[in-house]
Amino acid sequence: MVSLSLAGSAWRFRDTSTKAWLPAVVPGCVHTDLMRAGRIPDPFYGTHELDLQWIEERDWEYESAFTVPSSLRAEEVVELVADGLDTVATVTLNGQEVARTENMFTGYRWDVKALLRPGRNRLHVRFGSAMKYIREHDGFTPPQEFNDPVGNCVRIRKQQCQFGWDWGPRFVTAGVWRDLRLEGWSGNRLSGVRIGQEHGRSGVTVSVLPEWKRPAATTGFVYTVNLSLEGKVVASLTETDVEKLRLTVSQPQLWWPAGQGPQPLYTLEFAAHRTDGSECGRTQRRIGLRTLVLDQSPDAWGKAFRIIVNGRPVFLKGANWIPAHSFVTTLQRAEYARDLEAAVAANMNCVRLWGGGIYENEDFYDLCDELGLLVWHDFMFACTLYPSDDAFLALVEAEVATQVPRIRHRASLALWCGNNELPQINGEHLRRNAALREGYEKLFHQVLERAVARHDGITPYIPSSQWRGTYEDGHVHGEREGDTHFWDVWHARHPVKDYEKWAFRFVSEFGMQSYSSPETNATFCPPADRNVFGPTMENHQKNRAGNQIILDYVSRRFRLPKDQDSLIYLSQLNQAYCMQIGVEHYRRLMPRCMGAIYWQLNDCWPVASWSSIEFTGRWKALHHVARRFNAPALVSAHAPGDEMVTIGNYRRTTVREVHLYTVYDAPVAAKGTVRWDLFHLDGRILQRGRKAVPLRPGESVRQITLDLSRPMASFGRENLYLRIALDQGGSTVSEDTVFLTPPRFLALPRGRIKVSAKVVSPGEIDLTLSSAVFQHRVWIEVPGLQPHFSDNAFELYPNEPRTLRVSLKRPISPKALVARVRTVSLVDTYT
Repeated sequence: MVSLSLAGSAWRFRDTSTKAWLPAVVPGCVHTDLMRAGRIPDPFYGTHELDLQWIEERDWEYESAFTVPSSLRAEEVVELVADGLDTVATVTLNGQEVARTENMFTGYRWDVKALLRPGRNRLHVRFGSAMKYIREHDGFTPPQEFNDPVGNCVRIRKQQCQFGWDWGPRFVTAGVWRDLRLEGWSGNRLSGVRIGQEHGRSGVTVSVLPEWKRPAATTGFVYTVNLSLEGKVVASLTETDVEKLRLTVSQPQLWWPAGQGPQPLYTLEFAAHRTDGSECGRTQRRIGLRTLVLDQSPDAWGKAFRIIVNGRPVFLKGANWIPAHSFVTTLQRAEYARDLEAAVAANMNCVRLWGGGIYENEDFYDLCDELGLLVWHDFMFACTLYPSDDAFLALVEAEVATQVPRIRHRASLALWCGNNELPQINGEHLRRNAALREGYEKLFHQVLERAVARHDGITPYIPSSQWRGTYEDGHVHGEREGDTHFWDVWHARHPVKDYEKWAFRFVSEFGMQSYSSPETNATFCPPADRNVFGPTMENHQKNRAGNQIILDYVSRRFRLPKDQDSLIYLSQLNQAYCMQIGVEHYRRLMPRCMGAIYWQLNDCWPVASWSSIEFTGRWKALHHVARRFNAPALVSAHAPGDEMVTIGNYRRTTVREVHLYTVYDAPVAAKGTVRWDLFHLDGRILQRGRKAVPLRPGESVRQITLDLSRPMASFGRENLYLRIALDQGGSTVSEDTVFLTPPRFLALPRGRIKVSAKVVSPGEIDLTLSSAVFQHRVWIEVPGLQPHFSDNAFELYPNEPRTLRVSLKRPISPKALVARVRTVSLVDTYT
């Protein structure tokens, strides 16, 4: 095969209503091209988003000239290959129309040999306005809109969150968003390979089935398959019979999710030659040797919902993934690595690729394979009901035929899911309207399911998330089977303790918003407009009641903050607390519950949102706390009951006991020691104890119940805190503080935090912090340096030094670092 890349900067573009051409880059999009040309300001800054909505109403055209080498023109077939056109495109080559497209997610190949010329050729792509397309395709109107403020974005097969979401801006863009090239071939073209695995006592047999453009034209082909690991060939064969393309690895190294084992990736190389020795097809894939099953078999509680890898049930710990930038064409491997590596650092083993975004690029899947992050993979449908006419279904089938073969071999791919939340939030419409239900089921229970079986045939498929096999939506169904999106906390403003009311089988969405840090806010807020209720911050808060809900939950737990920076810090502490209550509850339910995937990992622009990583890459308090509540060996406290108020605003509590659990999901059994200390805020230890415990894989065990009613009565719950810890091999692997009343009622002591520093290596310094008094959720910053801290939002117990490692992008002396360190803890947020 001979190819010619058409990507790069030899492009120009313009608004079709104007005459002036501007330089463009392919792959790219109109927004980034306009910004590069200086025609629009930074779309993320201030309230610029509001001023850029005109872009979606315009038609745009892109143009490039190129010369085709004679070797390419000599091939029997020369195809124009477009991996992604966004979206309503008319493609013209040398003045002749090649094709029209209307699906952002479909790849295209067109035979253009007859249109090519010797010398210069001109390629022209006109992108029609997505909004005009939506208005023209008016055969379906959803009964209810959830995220598109203008409406009807479901009519077009395009990234849905471009039209706005409750965490993202509205930038409906256009352009050649993935690779564009010419490919020439003769005789036949290899279009793909199917890779199968059979695991048995004698090893793993890997089967390879090539897929050809001309399936009948393969007579006399000689196939070569090599399987290597870290550059060493472990199995190979040369064969003329395609049915015998099977290699056996007698001593396989299995691929495991993060925390369960290593992630060895074998390189499979396939080539086909004609009898004269000429090559007619070659491809390469990285694969992991593993089995994966979605177990939904009957059990004591109803039906299981758990992922089993290599015969081992795995509790999925993770977060939901959204597009990492509003303009996804800007993303490189480094941007993906930043957030996915952070997920693994927080002891996650999965991400849920959410259905309102995009089928990701190869860097995303490469990293998930390498890091051991299982991918729950939605198809790109979210929230609002979609058309189901024949033309729309044909677009979907072509989309699946592009995306599934591209992704199906991935070691990290755990399951395909038809959509995000359609039956959950449209349940009433689907129950009452037979035509809507028939159309919905045609798309997600028939067309998509059959297409996945045809193009994959191995990876499990479920029609929706959440889905419990019924359009009835009550939480009781989620206690029996399927997965659950639990939003009573946040959207319905229920108490945080409501997480503990339900014993769900698997929880794939739940979350709490917080503000981004002042440092991130400064990247988009004019200095005079940084108030959270001002125009800019309101524009960067996309949930209609978001600010009010943040304040509601913050006020339930904390005192009135003394300034906005304190409010931001408290919002992040509240978010971390909420997710900790939820995740630890679900982990304590193991094996009844076998997954907790919170909403959300990342952001697509700087914004107040549910993310644990800010758009700038800064970890919120949640991400640091997630590293602890996702720890493979966890000590977790459950305090049944809650605090409430009666008539007259008198406080009452039903908290009397604290149950201490160990939760263990590492692959090898171990031993540990649970410790607990009941402190008075004046520093006295009122009770303490310890217990040696076995730690067995996949077990959650209530180890001890502490009756604290007497010390609460004697000293007052406002003066107490419980310190719990789990030790393993002489080290503390899990530790936390339990309050017996909301911390706004605690008379927290004030005290200075002492800081010292020692160089470990170039770019790494150990900071040691200590305090004479208890300090809750100490947050440390070094303004201007943007370091990475091995821990943050941690506890400082009286007179116990804590050391953390600081990784710096540029060198600084320990003395200078200490001088720049700023710390804050809960007591510092109020006067």
